[in-house]
Amino acid sequence: MSRRVVRQSKFRHVFGQPVKADQMYEDIRVSKVTWDSSFCAVNPKFLAIIVESGGGGAFIVLPLAKTGRVDKNHPLVTGHTAPVLDIDWCPHNDNVIASASEDTTVMVWQIPDYVPVRSITEPVVTLEGHSKRVGIISWHPTARNVLLSAGCDNLVILWNVGTGEMLLALEDMHTDLIYNVGWNRNGSLLVTTCKDKKVRVIDPRKQQVVAEKDKPHDGARPIRAIFMADGKIFTTGFSKMSERQLGLWDLNNFEEPIALQEMDTSNGVLLPFYDADSSIVYLCGKGDSSIRYFEITDEAPYVHYLNTYSSKEPQRGMGFMPKRGLDVSKCEIARFFKLHERKCEPIVMTVPRKSDLFQDDLYPDTPGPEPALEADEWLSGKDAEPILISLRDGYVPVKNRELKVVKKNILDNRPPPGPRRSHSTSNADLSSPTLEEVLEEIRVLKETVQAQEKRISDLEHKLCQFTNGTD
Repeated sequence: MSRRVVRQSKFRHVFGQPVKADQMYEDIRVSKVTWDSSFCAVNPKFLAIIVESGGGGAFIVLPLAKTGRVDKNHPLVTGHTAPVLDIDWCPHNDNVIASASEDTTVMVWQIPDYVPVRSITEPVVTLEGHSKRVGIISWHPTARNVLLSAGCDNLVILWNVGTGEMLLALEDMHTDLIYNVGWNRNGSLLVTTCKDKKVRVIDPRKQQVVAEKDKPHDGARPIRAIFMADGKIFTTGFSKMSERQLGLWDLNNFEEPIALQEMDTSNGVLLPFYDADSSIVYLCGKGDSSIRYFEITDEAPYVHYLNTYSSKEPQRGMGFMPKRGLDVSKCEIARFFKLHERKCEPIVMTVPRKSDLFQDDLYPDTPGPEPALEADEWLSGKDAEPILISLRDGYVPVKNRELKVVKKNILDNRPPPGPRRSHSTSNADLSSPTLEEVLEEIRVLKETVQAQEKRISDLEHKLCQFTNGTD
């Protein structure tokens, strides 16, 4: 007589619960743009949400502690001339965020620790290289200042934000609209999904496709793909009968899935969020009112359903907190920020434990804010795993670190002076001092502008101390 044995897992009893009403963010006009983006980005300091804005694109940045009703005159981050489609916080600087827009540009912003009294309109750097709208951005997980963007021109570009320069352009790899792009754990490979129904694994520095899978899901709706910590690939998509599916794939045998499961018949695209420390994938569909979560293991059936968090209101977007931003004293293993039409609702996922001691098994060392590589090192072919930190004493965000952009002088690339005809020699002698004078004047003006900006920033900070009562 056989007896069924229940699978052992410390995450079997994970449950989600919303916060109290006074800890929500209300009166936020969430963007109504039709784009399969999460519309939300969060880190241990700030919550950023793409919002409706007249005359261009904007997003709002709120300190995590500033809950409740948001003032209708709260400053925005505005600078794009068309709607913002995607935002992403820098993993190595909690005060830096990138935004992508329909206006074909990517902008990188420095967010002060205090709440500014007026909207932020000047980005640290504007990255121009796409010919159509840019719908996807993603920071490199281990290299400093490396940012990826993907546009509707079927082009993937990698940037060095520190110099404002394009590092690589991945052309002629995608024949149609790119649905999503994701890095592996050390940032050596990319996985992309495309409207041509193919999943591609790309080595960006060699600019070549190293693996490809045609139709991992047979349906015509968008596919999403992300890397697991061990190099496997997790996908979500639709069957021919428009049933939502999830799949797990091995790069060494891309023909057959390790696991392929059907979920339901809803038509919302499933956005996967992955926690590498617990090997849990959370699936959130736009228009859904639930979050499903699955544990990925090496035991059949490999993708194990854990539970579903359900609420009454459908979600329009979702933010996922990095592990270092969680409250370890409450055994919190994930925190979501669920967007509705006019509010943002934090959802906390916890593992019930009676002990108040630090739970080592729930909180292994996790990627911290320090980059493992510089942009030039990564571009030259070097790889490094993320630098890990312990959460035993909790994580305290570091103070504002300014992002410095060093743009190379275009005059440094002038061709060396060669022999000139006699009639131009006198002209050169006349124009050379004039050029030097203009450059000197520009330098003086720049110094004046920087000094005024610093003075304005200091005054804003002092004003905020009076109005907000902050230190």
